[in-house]
Amino acid sequence: MGLFRFIFNVLWFVLGGFVMGLAWWLAGLICFISIIGIPFGRSCFVIGQMAFWPFGKESINRRYINRAEDIGTGALGSLGNIIWFIFIGIWLAIGHLFHALVCFITIIGIPFGLQHLKLAALTVAPIGQTIVSKA
Repeated sequence: MGLFRFIFNVLWFVLGGFVMGLAWWLAGLICFISIIGIPFGRSCFVIGQMAFWPFGKESINRRYINRAEDIGTGALGSLGNIIWFIFIGIWLAIGHLFHALVCFITIIGIPFGLQHLKLAALTVAPIGQTIVSKA
C-alpha cells in the first residue's frame, strides 16, 4: 500500500495538488498579516502540507483523539469556523470543488476528485481538527 500512496501522491502533486497546497499556504500568509489570524494561519500551513500529499492522511476531530473538549472543539471553535468560512474557507472550498469536478471527468481522476472533496470538507470547518496518518 505504501508504494501506491507514494505514486498517487506524486501524481497528485504534479497534476494540481501543488496549486491547492500553495493556495492554502497563501491563505496562511494572509492570516498571519493580522495578529488575530495567527492561529488560523498555522492551521493553513498544516492543512496545506496535507493538500500537497493527501493520500494516506485524514483529518479527525481532536475531541475523539483527546477524549476531552478543548478551545477548538467547543463553542469558540464553532465561532472560529464560522469566521474562517466567511473570510477564507469559502474560497478554498470553491477551489477544491472546481478541481474535484475536473478530476471526476475521467475515470482515472476519480481518486484525485475524492481527495479534493475530502479537503473541501475540511475547508468548511478546520478548527478543532487534526491531521493523522492512516495505518
